[in-house]
Amino acid sequence: MRNAVVTPEGDRIRWAELPGAEPARVYLHGLGATSPAYFAETAAHPLLAGRRSLLLDLLGFGISDRPTGFPYTLEAHADAVAEALRAAGVGAADVVAHSMGGSVAIVLTARHPDLVARLVLVDANLDRIEPRRGAAGSGGIAALSEEEFLAGGWERIRDAAGAHWWSTMRLAGLEALHRSAVHLTRGSEPVMRELLMKLPMARTFLLPADDGPLPGADALVAAGVRVVAVPDCGHNIMLDNPEAYVRAVAAALAPEAGAAPSA
Repeated sequence: MRNAVVTPEGDRIRWAELPGAEPARVYLHGLGATSPAYFAETAAHPLLAGRRSLLLDLLGFGISDRPTGFPYTLEAHADAVAEALRAAGVGAADVVAHSMGGSVAIVLTARHPDLVARLVLVDANLDRIEPRRGAAGSGGIAALSEEEFLAGGWERIRDAAGAHWWSTMRLAGLEALHRSAVHLTRGSEPVMRELLMKLPMARTFLLPADDGPLPGADALVAAGVRVVAVPDCGHNIMLDNPEAYVRAVAAALAPEAGAAPSA
């Protein structure tokens, strides 16, 4: 385990690091998750192993600190990740990011382009989300006020999330979980989809094939984003079908990989 101070108050981001060759690969988890639990198996797969790999937990989640005074906007998350990567001597990395982590990764790349050489988004959030009471994810969390959430509303989210998701969600600070969800639903400015389309580096978006066509896929492809449908999986692609996920990521990070049509 490694760590770096990322705020003036001394709060630390932590990550599990796998040794290997540079340039590094950086893995970012989704809302209520932790990167080692979601990425360890596939990061060590023979098709992806051999690179220095940082399985990084966002501030407020997993093994990282949980400051109650941090804003947990997408921009604040991105800047904290940037501080950690610079402290770790990482630059021009391949960033593989899931769900909310993908939103953070897009903002990170837009704000700190020297840190990211290639971007692989795993069913990431590209658009704003309408908060809705009773929903299991960010929309359900964001539908509650922070006071309501801290006073016991989090228990309803726990019950809606189910045992698998809660096993890592319970590691998050409650303020971190709520504020991150609120700001994920609000999105960045400009919104993540617009930022992604303007980025100059190689970009790949993985989605579950059963979800059907990705909304706005034609415009993404026209902007140079590879859109790849992965079979036999749900939102947690790397857990549901690790072999297909690894093949898709390896193809996206191959030296000859460039913009490709949608699958």
